[in-house]
Amino acid sequence: MGINVRDARTHLKAKDVLAEFLETLWYLRAIMLGQLLLFILLTIAMYYFGGPVETSDRSASPPGETFYYCAITALTIGYGDVVPTTPFGRLDALLLGLVGLLMTGLVIAAAVRGVQEAAHRAGNDG
Repeated sequence: MGINVRDARTHLKAKDVLAEFLETLWYLRAIMLGQLLLFILLTIAMYYFGGPVETSDRSASPPGETFYYCAITALTIGYGDVVPTTPFGRLDALLLGLVGLLMTGLVIAAAVRGVQEAAHRAGNDG
């Protein structure tokens, strides 16, 4: 009454997983490029219409600090050292956060697919 269970463990190689991950990112390049362009447009809009200011002295944020703020917002870290002061700026910050969330989701999905495809090719379907 014993069940014959075959041990199908195969060790994945990091280079195979990385190759599958990069291939998946390549397939997603148009979507990711669109998100990057949207990030750039939102960053430019934040500088000109968002009223970003330094929280320490309430001075206008220079272009480099505005880009930093937009990147930190898109990465959903949000240090709070630069803040938008207009309603458009707050909406822009929300959109930047969503763009970052979507980009993160795509990268994570590509990584998961990379592991799955490498496992499948190695004969480890489970």
